[in-house]
Amino acid sequence: MPGSLASFIWCLGITSELAFVVSSIARNSFFRYFYLNLYFLLALSSGAVRYFFLTRFGQSSDEYRYAYFYTDALLTVALYVALTSLYSRVFGELRFTKYVRFCAVLLLVGTALFSYAVVVQSEQRLATTFAYELSQNLYFVGLVLTYILWGAVLKLRETRTRLVQFILALGLYFSAYAASYALVNLASKYSVVHVLGPVVSCLLPLSWTITMWRHSEEARLVPAHLVAVPR
Repeated sequence: MPGSLASFIWCLGITSELAFVVSSIARNSFFRYFYLNLYFLLALSSGAVRYFFLTRFGQSSDEYRYAYFYTDALLTVALYVALTSLYSRVFGELRFTKYVRFCAVLLLVGTALFSYAVVVQSEQRLATTFAYELSQNLYFVGLVLTYILWGAVLKLRETRTRLVQFILALGLYFSAYAASYALVNLASKYSVVHVLGPVVSCLLPLSWTITMWRHSEEARLVPAHLVAVPR
């Protein structure tokens, strides 16, 4: 990826993440969506950590490799927690919150154990391989859980505009990221496919920021209209 393009995408991502946090504070919604804000704050911190190791040790160094994979794993767990918080908001009125949290922790632990079992006999470095495997498995779990949550939104006729659009944007993000990851594996010789992942990572904070600014917490909609087919 050209250096100028990489720098532009990096700056766009940081600006979008910071914009969501600022908009949450401005709209008095920081603590209402605390785990979403926490995810972006960790993303900003991870970017700073990666930049430090990149400039100090170089991209091919073990130090940068460890920093990248472990911050990536941390961010994936943080996004999983953010998704769990959206589950709690959808099922909060049904008083299923404690069951949602218990199942989320159980699934997270199960995914971590599965990831460890996959890499424990690997001849590669176990530490970085485990972090990579955990991130990929959690992304797959997150994709499935997001679509399950979207089905629950339609079934329960959830009408809170912010919540519905946050979930929809998250589902599109997981889908786009999975598609870009598959393209990298299938067509890695084309440099353009390596741009897709960083570009996709900018879309989530950007879409959530637009939602935060455009809609108040009191705004309502009918999610069934999003899937209605004209006759």
